Amino acid sequence: MRVTARGAGLAAGAAVLLGTGLAFGYPHLVVLGTACLAALLFAGGYVWWRPRLTVAREVEPDRVMRGESSTVTLHVGNTSRLRGATLIAHDRCGSAAVPVPLLRLKAGGTTTASYPVPTARRGVVAIGPLRVVRRDPLGLLALSRGYGGTSTVWVYPRVHRLTAVPTGVARSLDGRVDRVPHGSITFDTLREYVVGDELRHVHWRTTARIGELMVREHLDTSLPRLVVLLDDRRGAYPDVDRAGESARFEAACEAAASIVMAAFREELPVALRLVGGAHAGGKGSRSFLDVLAEASLHDPPSADPGARGRAAHDPEPHEPHEARSRATDGPGPHEARNRDTHGPGPHDAARGTVTGLDATVAELRTRKAGDTLIYLTGSSTDLGRVATLRGAYAAVVAGVFGDGDAPGPERITVLAARDGADFAAAWDGVRSW
Repeated sequence: MRVTARGAGLAAGAAVLLGTGLAFGYPHLVVLGTACLAALLFAGGYVWWRPRLTVAREVEPDRVMRGESSTVTLHVGNTSRLRGATLIAHDRCGSAAVPVPLLRLKAGGTTTASYPVPTARRGVVAIGPLRVVRRDPLGLLALSRGYGGTSTVWVYPRVHRLTAVPTGVARSLDGRVDRVPHGSITFDTLREYVVGDELRHVHWRTTARIGELMVREHLDTSLPRLVVLLDDRRGAYPDVDRAGESARFEAACEAAASIVMAAFREELPVALRLVGGAHAGGKGSRSFLDVLAEASLHDPPSADPGARGRAAHDPEPHEPHEARSRATDGPGPHEARNRDTHGPGPHDAARGTVTGLDATVAELRTRKAGDTLIYLTGSSTDLGRVATLRGAYAAVVAGVFGDGDAPGPERITVLAARDGADFAAAWDGVRSW
């Protein structure tokens, strides 16, 4: 319950009138003070009455690309059998409060209101709860209550179509690419025989033991695997404004989404990794785009200084350091999930690990996740550190946004772009990986 300025003034006046009247024996002042106090008590009883409302919220769709439309529909019902309600409610939509008028909501009646969700910016928009503020007729008190649950809208980055997809060193056996290496089909599991299976794949020892035909299921390990590494450190984007936003980072997110969708279109395995620790993998594109929608810039940890300071103190960033690699070995999958939940920190004393680009590079080197690495950033300062992965990956591609013709090591392919569309054009212009 909140006391308005008018209510605070009336309460002070009531105290002065009652105190003066009782102290000096002025009954008229006591009457006036009592009237003010009665008005406050009436206001408290009026706003304390809770409207019996039911709120059902529908968001369609709850996952959209940047700039697409999404609509929230509210179904508000008055379950009271006696009293109607005329209220002004506000539904939280991100950082804004959208007014929702509930005019002449009769007892037992239902009204519907809808409004668009702002999707001009990438991110996660939290919707709800519905806040109903009840005021007394004199404007002395106000009481706000929440109704209904909450919903979430994921606004994905724009996706630009990429016609070319790197195939890496391993070639597919299904005819999409040539130069198939030998020995790339490996045993995966056993399954029951179905009509059409080749008899040469029958595993006779297991068949004799269980009494049913069992065949060997093989896995094609020659499909190229793409690894997208998105730099989400604040120091890697010089154009960060006071609100913590960067046009270069938005362009990098668009490039990452474009690569992921191109890989799914070509049915190629792909993994997404952020320097801050978040990651995505699997067979569905939703988890990848959800991670990109939730991505935000963070300050680099103390053990991973900014690019400018590192350039001043590290005269040879292109050379790997064994001591640095040993000190910054990346966490395992279980630890990475924990870090995703609790957020990255400068140092974890329990595990003795340091998060940042050093740890990410070390982890990608020791736990190879694919054969083609795509690094997306807003500065060319750290290209030398990523270039040290060239021995572990058949191809390393770096997309640098906003630096013009960004110079880079000869061992990697550097694509300089202004935005997501420019990156798509530069990507398709690469003749060989």
